[in-house]
Amino acid sequence: MITNVARSLAAAALTLAPLLSTTPAQAVEITTLADGVQALPLAAESRTGYERSSFKPWVDADKDSCSTRMEVLIAESRIAPTVEAGCKVTAGEWYSYYDALTLTAPGGLDIDHMVPLAEAWDSGASQWPPARREAYANDLDAERSLVAVTAKTNRSKADQDPSTWLPPLADARCTYAADWVATKLPWSLLRLNSWSRRG
Repeated sequence: MITNVARSLAAAALTLAPLLSTTPAQAVEITTLADGVQALPLAAESRTGYERSSFKPWVDADKDSCSTRMEVLIAESRIAPTVEAGCKVTAGEWYSYYDALTLTAPGGLDIDHMVPLAEAWDSGASQWPPARREAYANDLDAERSLVAVTAKTNRSKADQDPSTWLPPLADARCTYAADWVATKLPWSLLRLNSWSRRG
């Protein structure tokens, strides 16, 4: 598996993938995926102290009765979704780009954190204040940070990085790798040793 993942990442690194890294100090244009990966500072991995509850996902940040999960379902539905009282999304049409499946029932979907919360913790979020971790877990401002995908693929991914997991659909892998890096850059998350060795 790791060999196939490494090959896919190598191929992706040759693909032009316009990315934008925005930090409080400056904006840096990244023109290739390889440049994006190299722009991530290298660090050792540490899961010490990680708890999912440290991030507080699926809040209603704008107080409109819609949790982050519901906001993503509404935004990503290819047709006008059915939204019931209390902002409960009950129907729509979603395309899971990890495996090229189209779903009409939201129960079959997970909202994937492109860079999983545990991976974010490992790569710098452990040092963030709680408010920044909550903002990361509910980031609706960046199109690539949260994505509706089949529950099966999201759960097979779990908290893995691209050195050990890529989407089962081969055609999605370059996009996924670019989305991963494009999520890490603006949050100033690190490139971990495990990814560097195998990817």
